[in-house]
Amino acid sequence: MNLSYFISKRIHKTDENSFSSTIHKIAIASIAIGLAVMIISFLILGGFQQTIKEKIYGFASHLQVTKYTLGNSMEEVPISKKSDFYSNRESYEFIDHIQEYSHKAGLLKTEDEVLGVLLKGVGRSFDLDRFQENIISGTFINFKDSTSSTDVLLSQRIANRLKLKTGDDVVIYFVQNPPRFRKLKIVGIYETGMEDFDDKVIIGDIALIQRLNDWEEDQVGGFEVYVKDDGNIDFAAKSLLEDLDYDLFIEKVSDRYIQIFEWLTLLNRNVVIFLALILFVACFNMVSILLILIMERTHMIGVLKALGATNGQVQDIFRYNGMLLIVKGMFLGNLIGLGLGALQYYFQIIPLDQENYYMSFVPIAWDWPILLFLNFITFVVVTLILVIPTMVISRIKPINAITFD
Repeated sequence: MNLSYFISKRIHKTDENSFSSTIHKIAIASIAIGLAVMIISFLILGGFQQTIKEKIYGFASHLQVTKYTLGNSMEEVPISKKSDFYSNRESYEFIDHIQEYSHKAGLLKTEDEVLGVLLKGVGRSFDLDRFQENIISGTFINFKDSTSSTDVLLSQRIANRLKLKTGDDVVIYFVQNPPRFRKLKIVGIYETGMEDFDDKVIIGDIALIQRLNDWEEDQVGGFEVYVKDDGNIDFAAKSLLEDLDYDLFIEKVSDRYIQIFEWLTLLNRNVVIFLALILFVACFNMVSILLILIMERTHMIGVLKALGATNGQVQDIFRYNGMLLIVKGMFLGNLIGLGLGALQYYFQIIPLDQENYYMSFVPIAWDWPILLFLNFITFVVVTLILVIPTMVISRIKPINAITFD
C-alpha cells in the first residue's frame, strides 16, 4: 500500500470533537455548497433556454421561407406550393416537418373595445403536437373541405383585453381595399408567455386569408421549416439557401427574434462568470483549510522527515487528505443540487411572474454532460490548487518542527 495514502487515511479519521474534525466539516461544506449552487444554476439556465426556445420554435418554427419583397407592406407576396423546394422536401434529410402559413393584419372589434391584431393562417399541415401545450382552454381549428373555417384561437392576453372567452363570436375588420370583415368564432385560448406572440397574434384558417387575398388554393404566405436537430439550424439554412428559387428568402427564427436569443446568450456569460467565482471561493477555502491542517500537523511532519520521509511523500499525505475532503464534498453537493432540482422539476415549488420571465415557474433541464463537466472541472481545479499549500512543507525543518508547539 502507498505509505502516504495509508497515513492520510489514518489522520483523516479524527475525533468528532477535535479541531481537525471541525476543519474537515468546513472543507466538505464549502465544496458541497459551491458545487450544489453551480448544479442548480446550470439546471435553471438550461431550463430557461430550453423552455423559451421551445416556445419560439413551437410558434414560429426554426426557419421561415418567404418571398423576396422590396417594400414594407403588411401584405405578403404569395409563394406557390408547387415550388421545387416544397415539392422535393422529402429529399432533405435534416428536415423534420414543413407547414404553410400566411399573415393578415386586422382589427378585432367588440361592443366596447377595438384591438389591432395579426391573423396567422395555418392549414392541416400545422404541427399541433408542438403547439398543444400552449392551448389552455378549448380546442384547435376544425378545418373544412369545401369552405374556409371561421374558427380562431385567441391569446389569453387578447381575450382578457377584449373580455372574450371560448365560444364567443367576434368581428374582425381587414385592412385592404375594399375593406372586408368576417365574423369569427373563438374555439380556443392559447398562452405562450411570449409578448411578441400573445399581444397581437390570433390563429385561424389559412383558407380564409387565401379567399380574402384572392389567392389560388396552392398559394401561401410562406413555409415554416422544422429541423430534426436544432443544433443544425445554421447548416440547414445554408443548405436550403443553395437550393431555393432565386426569388425566395430564408430566415432563421433566431435572427427574427434576435433580442430574445441575445438575452439567452447573455445569461450564458453570466453563469460562466458565476462558475469562475464559485470555483475561486472553493479553491481559496481549500488552500486555507489545508494550511491550517499542515500547521496543526507540524510536529508529525517533523517526525516523518526525521525518519527519512521525503518532502514529496509528506506533501502527498496532505494532498490525499484534501482529495478525500473534495470527494466527500462533491458527493454531498451532488445530493443537494440534484435533489433540489428534482423537487422543482416535479413539483414546481418556485413560481415566476410569467409576464416578466415568459413562464409561470422556474424551469429545470437535465443536461447530464454539463453536470458531469461541472463535477470534473471542480475536482480537477480544486485538486490542482492543493499543490500551493503543500509547498510550505518543503520549508519545514525537522528540528524546528519537532519542537513546534
